[in-house]
Amino acid sequence: MGKAEYKVEGGKMIRVYLTKKNDVIEEVKITGDFFLHPEVFIEELEEALKGRTLNEPSLTELIESLSAKRDATFLGVFPRDVARCIMMAGAKDD
Repeated sequence: MGKAEYKVEGGKMIRVYLTKKNDVIEEVKITGDFFLHPEVFIEELEEALKGRTLNEPSLTELIESLSAKRDATFLGVFPRDVARCIMMAGAKDD
């Protein structure tokens, strides 16, 4: 399992726990001290990330798209920060 922590400059901490196979996300858990409204969106996001290829621009686009569709708001982090932390965790999962 890959684990990563990413402190957003002037913002909050993101933690990602991830398992992958051939650069495809199998399981992912996203935590941290950032805020997200509605809170249940994090579970929907984690589910939507399963089966996705580890590619930072694509993951950023997916997170932004899902956030807009669900009218979800990140506070203290941006979708690109979450994608970056996912990539960091993916680089550590061997």
